[in-house]
Amino acid sequence: MGMNITEKILANHAGKTSVAPGDNVWVDVDVLMTHDVCGPGTIGIFKKQFGQNARVWDPEKVVIIPDHYIFTADPHANRNIDIIREFASEQKLPYYYDVGTENYKGVCHVALAQEGHNIPGEVLFGTDSHTCTSGAFGMFSTGIGNTDAAFILGTGKLWVKVPETMRFEWTGTFPPYIMAKDILLHVIGDIGCDGATYRSMEWAGDAVYQFSMEERMTLCNMAIEAGGKNAVIEADDVTFDYLKSRTDKKGTVHHSDADAKYCFNKTYKADELEPVVAQPHSPDNRALARECKDVKLDRSYIGSCTGGKITDFIAAAEILNGEKVKIDTYIVPATVDVEQDLHKETIDGKTLAQIFEEAGAHIGEPSCAACLGGPKDTFGRTHGTEVVISTTNRNFPGRMGSKQSSVYLASPYTAAASALTGYVTDPREFVPARV
Repeated sequence: MGMNITEKILANHAGKTSVAPGDNVWVDVDVLMTHDVCGPGTIGIFKKQFGQNARVWDPEKVVIIPDHYIFTADPHANRNIDIIREFASEQKLPYYYDVGTENYKGVCHVALAQEGHNIPGEVLFGTDSHTCTSGAFGMFSTGIGNTDAAFILGTGKLWVKVPETMRFEWTGTFPPYIMAKDILLHVIGDIGCDGATYRSMEWAGDAVYQFSMEERMTLCNMAIEAGGKNAVIEADDVTFDYLKSRTDKKGTVHHSDADAKYCFNKTYKADELEPVVAQPHSPDNRALARECKDVKLDRSYIGSCTGGKITDFIAAAEILNGEKVKIDTYIVPATVDVEQDLHKETIDGKTLAQIFEEAGAHIGEPSCAACLGGPKDTFGRTHGTEVVISTTNRNFPGRMGSKQSSVYLASPYTAAASALTGYVTDPREFVPARV
């Protein structure tokens, strides 16, 4: 029996010729990532188990990126930064991207890609559930808890159960008003928030390979919202074109064998997809955007690891160019690089930043910001009964701050179109004139 991409990567890193779903194997780790929320806990466990003076297994393979609760006066959040900063200095870690310095990057999942830490065929673990984003590069990448991360810090290995794999193939070409976020919400609506529990989600098909790296990252980002262990897309020329200016590492391209086994295999027609939203309070509470046109909104939020990349903001700017928003609209770039690109990328001779400012949007600093709620002074955080349309990844009660708020998840196109009307709006009302 052949193997799929995930199985081949795990077999390679376990020193085995083959593995099968359900096998438990010791896996050699290429990269461990942590941030300001989980970093202190990971460090505390590492020092308790390996000793106060223990050294990490390989400083070159540890990446620490503060990004969640950083632009805040909250003393507890600030203390977390102190802890990871002290650890990075003590361990002489070359890949610590400290907030408040020229080395600061922003949201970890986007920064990992931009800084060349995502290499085809490698294994990356991170103390954040959206670490599955990196699977877009043809690697095995998943989120873990602090205890597992501490064990990796000390040993460079982790005991892993090989997941079953679900395959989602998209044929044809997506319409110009469809983005990766629509695809994700459609599939999660199909299988439910537990439909991929401890499974790999493999994305395939001509329509998927037409996507840019950033859209592929979005496609892998929300595997965890379906319960997934990881997501993966086979690396190709698009992958290596993205990487060539970011790293000298070549990596290894793994292909799924023709006789690879899948526990689920479904083919979709790309041209049949309509703009989708997830209604409160779950990512699988799917509806078509046009079915929610009577939902009155208080806020539109465009940002996060899911929807805060430059591709996302180009899409939003195509809608907002020359228009005025009718509701509070928040623009939060995922990273410093994205923030800089807001002042470089242009539409009709205007930068994206100009378009957003002229439209009346509020632009925040590069970070996770309100996606995870955060301290009360977090930019964009909900504080009451706001009804929000957002490009973020979760809409559980309290996710963006207030437990009384309601969040509709959507693509940047849909979030921007809705900002112009004050209601959940199908972007087809605007996109054809812009694209």
